[in-house]
Amino acid sequence: MAVTNGKPQVVLGVSGGIAAYKACELLRRLTESGHDVRVVPTDSALHFVGEATWSALSGNPVATRVWADVHQVPHVRIGQHADLVVVAPATADLLARAAHGLADDLLTNTLLTARCPVVFAPAMHTEMWEHPATRENVATLRRRGAVVVEPAVGRLTGVDTGKGRLPDPAEIFEVCRRTLERGPAAPDLAGRHVVISAGGTREPLDPVRYLGNRSSGKQGYALARTAVARGARVTLVAANTSLADPAGADVVTAGTAEQLREAVLKAAQDADAVVMAAAVADFRPARYAAGKIKKKDGEEPPALELVRNPDVLAELSARRPREGQVVVGFAAETDDVLANGRAKLARKGCDLLVVNEVGEHKAFGSEENEAVVLGADGSETAVPYGPKEALADQVWDLVAARLADRG
Repeated sequence: MAVTNGKPQVVLGVSGGIAAYKACELLRRLTESGHDVRVVPTDSALHFVGEATWSALSGNPVATRVWADVHQVPHVRIGQHADLVVVAPATADLLARAAHGLADDLLTNTLLTARCPVVFAPAMHTEMWEHPATRENVATLRRRGAVVVEPAVGRLTGVDTGKGRLPDPAEIFEVCRRTLERGPAAPDLAGRHVVISAGGTREPLDPVRYLGNRSSGKQGYALARTAVARGARVTLVAANTSLADPAGADVVTAGTAEQLREAVLKAAQDADAVVMAAAVADFRPARYAAGKIKKKDGEEPPALELVRNPDVLAELSARRPREGQVVVGFAAETDDVLANGRAKLARKGCDLLVVNEVGEHKAFGSEENEAVVLGADGSETAVPYGPKEALADQVWDLVAARLADRG
């Protein structure tokens, strides 16, 4: 990794969209976390944020034109010396020029000369994002090893709302950080579609009460972030979480086990891998009370009758809507952890089962986790206590190896 003053070198490309102002926050996060950042805006980007702003925030001169400082050959040197190039926002025009190898300004010249990881964070109107030309350009860039994160859904320019919004800068930063940590290796999940469930389902008793669990969704979200950084197209089915949407993931919300089942099975139709990290309720109330259940003096509370919920993991493992699909389950256990995990792996029929011990201050809601990943082939991979991202990367290592074996 090339460094200047001990700092990794990052090029922040900014193309000409209204979301350019959000790149200022991304720039701040990059510089404050110890990266040396060179901003390369397009001419149209300077209509939204001026050169002086980029220079002041980065602490570096701003490169805007091929013909400036010609003796330093900036159109070659900037890309050659970078450890990471991130373009945020990346407009439809910029994606098209990058995909076709055009070099008509300093930013596209930099993209052609860069031999480091490249991240694009698109932002545009929904119709532009969904246009076949844009989709083909994105597919081309991903096929070449670039990480192109999916845009977010939300308010766009004017009164329009839809998919095309620049993801939150804090989440783009996480993609950049993870991509830098992985280094120059090609994204091993590029071209793959992965589906991840996260959070905990809630089964309503009445309009104000529910049966639920303590899952925060943090492990599932860590799986989504690491998968994006490894080049995957990610669908995240999120059940009752309060976490920010990971940049680059298509987020589908679910409340109950049945809603999660429907969303996961739909997304899994063209998925290469499905990772069921959500804590799905095994049971639900047999009856739902249309009005709040009242406490009445002198009367015992009504008995709570439960019925089984569908077993989403077992159904996925049995159906395999796509040939070669890898299915991963999670097992939260409180005792006889490995014995119960092995029995569950055999019962569910999945390829991998991540087994961890849960309880007060263990796994649920924390930033750390430890687990043993059991394989249907008899393998056991112990993951020591550490950040949930480390466990997520280990899971994807095992998934990527199985996908490679299956072609």
